[in-house]
Amino acid sequence: MKLILRWLITAVSLYVAVLIIPGITVEGNAWVAFTVMALVLGLVNALIRPILKLLSCGLIILTLGLFVFVINAGTFMLSSWIAQNWLNVGFYVNGFPAALLGSLIVSLVSVVLSSILIDD
Repeated sequence: MKLILRWLITAVSLYVAVLIIPGITVEGNAWVAFTVMALVLGLVNALIRPILKLLSCGLIILTLGLFVFVINAGTFMLSSWIAQNWLNVGFYVNGFPAALLGSLIVSLVSVVLSSILIDD
């Protein structure tokens, strides 16, 4: 049940990011795009993000953790690319600044909604 709730929270946070950030757009059936993108983003964050953090450990230490924002933006762009090219879902991120802001919005909204809806 918690997994489905987290998936829906991520989909809602992607919706909020599309509303706020002008460089993120959705074409076609929006809620299908949000749910598929939430699934892809979760898989990329679970599988690829730890590898990127391990490989860039020196940069993360050198920048006092700020390079993690770059990794988050990269995984956000990669998830969008996978959703577009492999799954034919119309979720578009236009450039790195939109990906950086979008990943920040998704993270913030997910933390707020998770703290409200999920009891640990």
